Amino acid sequence: MIIGTAGHVDHGKSSLVRALTGTDPDRLKEEKERGITIDLGFAYWKQADGRVIGFIDVPGHERFVHTMLAGAHGIDLVLLVVAADDGVMPQTREHLAIMRLLGLTRAVVALTKVDLVDAARREAVAAAVAALLAPTPFAGCDIIPVSVISGEGMDALADRLRAEPARDRAGDLRFRLAVDRCFSLSGAGTIVTGTVLSGGVAVGERVLVSPSGLEARVRSLHRQNQAAGAAVAGDRCALNLAGSAITRTAIQRGDMVLDPVLHAPSRRIDARIAVLGEEKCRLTSWMPIRLHHAAADVAGRLVPLDADCIAPGEAGLVQLVLDAPVAALAGDRVVLRDTSASRTLGGGVLLDLRAPDRRRRTPERLAVLDALDAPVGPAMLTALTGRAPWLVDLDLFLRDHGMGGRAGLAVEAADALLQEANLVVLAGEDTRWGTAETVWAGLRRSVVTVLNAFHTDNPDLQGISAPRLRLAVQPRLARIPFRAALAGLQAAGDLVVEGAWVRRQGHVARLLAEDEAIWRAILPHLSDTERFRPPRVRDFAQSLRVDERRVRRVLKSVARRGEVDEVAPDHFFLRRTVAEMVAIAALLSEPAGTLFNAASFRDHLGEGRNNAGRKVAIQVLEFLDRHGVTVRRGDERFLNRRRAGLFE
Repeated sequence: MIIGTAGHVDHGKSSLVRALTGTDPDRLKEEKERGITIDLGFAYWKQADGRVIGFIDVPGHERFVHTMLAGAHGIDLVLLVVAADDGVMPQTREHLAIMRLLGLTRAVVALTKVDLVDAARREAVAAAVAALLAPTPFAGCDIIPVSVISGEGMDALADRLRAEPARDRAGDLRFRLAVDRCFSLSGAGTIVTGTVLSGGVAVGERVLVSPSGLEARVRSLHRQNQAAGAAVAGDRCALNLAGSAITRTAIQRGDMVLDPVLHAPSRRIDARIAVLGEEKCRLTSWMPIRLHHAAADVAGRLVPLDADCIAPGEAGLVQLVLDAPVAALAGDRVVLRDTSASRTLGGGVLLDLRAPDRRRRTPERLAVLDALDAPVGPAMLTALTGRAPWLVDLDLFLRDHGMGGRAGLAVEAADALLQEANLVVLAGEDTRWGTAETVWAGLRRSVVTVLNAFHTDNPDLQGISAPRLRLAVQPRLARIPFRAALAGLQAAGDLVVEGAWVRRQGHVARLLAEDEAIWRAILPHLSDTERFRPPRVRDFAQSLRVDERRVRRVLKSVARRGEVDEVAPDHFFLRRTVAEMVAIAALLSEPAGTLFNAASFRDHLGEGRNNAGRKVAIQVLEFLDRHGVTVRRGDERFLNRRRAGLFE
């Protein structure tokens, strides 16, 4: 268990920790000279049963609230220290507000320096503290009078702290440790310390330092100030890191050491923020703020999303646009302070680490954020997939909530969540999307209906283009996941995807009777001795006395069936003729890689040495170039053997 102190400067926090543990948390020379805590201090209290309780001692001076925040993120129990002679002071209130914003709910109050006051003063201060705590989650917590000078109440306080259980932490998630110190030890190398926020780590494992992305290996570790082979969520931990770029200066307070899967720092985050009731200013658009997340302290701007501003005592959705990336997870608690670091504005919960910079205030976007503003579980996924955009990127969702991808730690938690949510999973090349069964059923019906109607109206067409189909069906999905949806529907036998075209299973493009007659009249001219230089569309239109546009439409329909190819505008060749010409190019490229020119290709087509024949030969070769069948080198070409069978 980790206990964190809180309270005003000079109320005896460090003295209390020293009296309980025998360790002075003030380790800096300047702290001892000035008699106040400046940086985070740490102490460990070994119990008779072998447990070790860790203490994080924080500074109480208003100038060091940012340091206090760096240590407050990892505690299980708040030890609120209030001096009986001073009573409730400004940082008593601010520290208490910060603990509330961080989501902590358990506290013990140590009423210190009781040897300096009479009984009436004790009672008055205790009553003031109880009144201060009454509207908070800490209401009714124990208030224990103590004196480190006389020893009064120290046994009672020690017994009370021993009886407190550790907070239930996310042990089934992937590993994260928030760095609050980094230093070097002779003979050991670089050491980082912090509280394990989730998961676990063992000696020899590979980790990453985020947001920098430095790779490291855990050479050795200490948990609760004792050498160990592994550490888990809730432990105070010191990691000895080894890596080519790992140095004392390469890692800063505020960095996160984590499982490599979780490395995806973000600078644009949507969150739900509550403004403290005692704050005097409203949170307005593009307001400068300082974000405190775990041990990180980052400047940024704030944009209200569901209102023009957020008034004191109210809560709302905001987008945080940060000057530097943070290694966060959705659901993490944050605290906002003003840029002068003189007061705490409010705090809240991170909802979406991949927030959009456009259309961020639309009703659809706000509905997504409302769905994300809930405990992680099947209900959240059901809510997300039941509204636009109708899909969840599953791998991104699992990673941003600490469960990561499809291998390694936390796989059981991720698989259990997806199975319980009962989603339909669509698989792309590198991504999995999940959608609700009702959404999938509706999409399936809509696709089949649109395809049936399209084939009825356009029996001569091979199918409808995928982009046109996407815009015609409901619900409308984004382009890439829609392709994955088509693959799923094809696997189910509902349709066939052929290149850019989509058709129903069993559909064959057929011409109308009049168009079929035109095609039958054209076909002999494409397959006779003039097959290497067939007439153009206008020639067929004149000879058949048919509108040129209709002839063009008929030939394009036949081209979609794969029987002809439009080698040049309005110049169609039979597919088998194109295959013949590819074979001629292959002959000219023997042995493999031999270059040939347009003139030799023309001669093999039997066109003779005339300008018309040369023009057609060049058109054919340029067509083959576009399809990668031939490769041009200046005025010559050679056959690309890998594409030689394209027109077979």
